[in-house]
Formats: sequence, structure tokens, C-alpha cells
Amino acid sequence: MVKIAVVVGSLRRDSLNLKFAKALEELGGQRFAFDLVEIGDLPVYNDDLWQNPPVSALRLKRAIESADAVLFVTPEFNRSIPAALKNAIEWASRPYGQNSWGGKPVSIVGTSPGAIGTAVAQTQLRSIAVHLDMIVLGQPEVYFQWKPGLIDENNEITDDTTREFLEGYLAKFAAFIAQVTKREPQRQQRAA
Repeated sequence: MVKIAVVVGSLRRDSLNLKFAKALEELGGQRFAFDLVEIGDLPVYNDDLWQNPPVSALRLKRAIESADAVLFVTPEFNRSIPAALKNAIEWASRPYGQNSWGGKPVSIVGTSPGAIGTAVAQTQLRSIAVHLDMIVLGQPEVYFQWKPGLIDENNEITDDTTREFLEGYLAKFAAFIAQVTKREPQRQQRAA
């Protein structure tokens, strides 16, 4: 099974993006093993801290390095990515010459009640990802507009058209990971 490190940019307990990540995990559970990576306990990045590295930073780097791919699920804060997400990106890209992101297949998604989802934040995150040598899935783009009831209490997508779109997205992500890592993609099993 393909191991996906899932980095959710919001630290809020009832984060829409965390719920969205869990819904994607529910849809992709037969294809992927999702590992939700903790970023909320990272100190603000300071290069001096590498003299005695924080346990949380080392844990983050290990989680990224041990994954086959990374899924960023980001909200949009003030037309940008959240500070917590940027901080996590900094920690995993350092110290110099030890970039944990390098060469990883990555997909970027996000949700918001707004009509454009998290398009601006995702664009900025793509720019950062390319600079850090992540290999970013280009299509399909997922600018998910959050609507009440679209994801139920069991993390299931309630709308058939939305579920089909997201299943197609996950199939493309699986094929992309297989292409980048030269692995055979695992086929989604449909429940009878």
C-alpha cells in the first residue's frame, strides 16, 4: 500500500481542511495508507535550533522521508498559506543539504466556503514546492468549495458527483505516484 504523509495546514480542532483530509482518506483507504503528520507542536523555525534539534522537527522529517508521497491539504489565510504550514515546510527542508521534501511526489488540495476554494494559497504552495524539488501533480486541481452536509459525520462524501470527482482525483494521484516512484499503482476495489 502507498504511504501518504498528509500535512493539513490548519491547526484548528474543527478545521474544514482536516475534515476534508479525513474524507479523502475514507475514499482512498483501499489504495493509500494515510499518515496525518502533526505540525502544531513545531517551534517557530530558527536555524540556531539545529544545535539541539526539537523532537517535533525530527519527527516531521522522518514522517516525510518515510512516506511514498505527500498530500498537502491547506486552507487559505489572507490569500496565502497558513503560517503553521510554512513553518513545517521550513523545518523539513533544513538543515542545508538535508531537504526531506526533495524528490517526493506531492499533491496540493484545500477547501474553503468561498467560491474559489483555496486557489491562491495552492498557487503559492506550488511555487514553494517546486523550489524545494517536490514533484507536484499538475492535474486535476482540487479547489473544493465547502458546503454544509457535503461530508457527513463518518467522513463520507454525500454527493455522488463530488465523490466521483474525488475518486478520479485519487486515481490520478495514485498513477502519478506510481510514475514518479516507478511503482505499480494499486487499483481501487469497489464495494459490491
